Amino acid sequence: MPAPRTVLLTGAAGGLGTLMRGLLPAYGYELRLFDVAPIEGEPDAVVADLRDRDAVREAVRGVDAIIHLAGISLEAPFDTILRSNIEGTYNLYEAAREEGVGRIVFASSNHAIGYTPRPRDGDPLIPVSTPHRPDTLYGLSKAFGEDLAQLYWDKHGVETVSVRIGSCFMEPTSVRMLSVWMSPGDGARLFHAALTAERVAHTVVYGSSANTRLWWDLTSARSLGYEPQDDSEQYADTLVAEQGELDPGNPDHARVGGHFVTNPPVWPH
Repeated sequence: MPAPRTVLLTGAAGGLGTLMRGLLPAYGYELRLFDVAPIEGEPDAVVADLRDRDAVREAVRGVDAIIHLAGISLEAPFDTILRSNIEGTYNLYEAAREEGVGRIVFASSNHAIGYTPRPRDGDPLIPVSTPHRPDTLYGLSKAFGEDLAQLYWDKHGVETVSVRIGSCFMEPTSVRMLSVWMSPGDGARLFHAALTAERVAHTVVYGSSANTRLWWDLTSARSLGYEPQDDSEQYADTLVAEQGELDPGNPDHARVGGHFVTNPPVWPH
């Protein structure tokens, strides 16, 4: 599939959005930036809330594809998650349907399967067919987003690649992250592959570099043409010396979602 020329990048002011703003233009994309917050140095960015259906539709109009990174990226009260991650994502898909945008790359999360036990030595890698086991309301919203993407493919023919992102930072900052880290360069490679692969329908992939300590199966990502080039192992000696290896007896280390599984809920009772 030819590379889309104009791509709407939602969440462009966030951490991942900032990284992709710097990396994706090298692949030939003209980015239309969207965020609820102003973006310094980007006077043409669309500043609007995903709950504003008219503003979302206007932002979508005329683009070739969408990378949807916007939303709450940590646990939050349900009303907050509902407005941003659930209603906002629905509004974006509706705008894509109305404006005839045929390809979306959706930033899902490993927290959609956060209660899944992490692999131990000798265990098989976690497949993308793993059932949803969200560890938080945030993870639940990402499971919703994946299911919404499936609905919009089956009912409306809008294609999506749902990327279950581990952690995308310049460097991993924890021993757990050695297994789930996606370098910014690999993130851009994966998003480019997701935008240009043919006939993706609704494809779920894991967003990770080719880490020595990898937990999940990257086969579906590689099938898009993704070839990760980085490995977190170069950071392992320092992080293990500081933090120790993962402890199977520590509940924070037992499941894919890490401390998201064990942290107390933040929503009102």
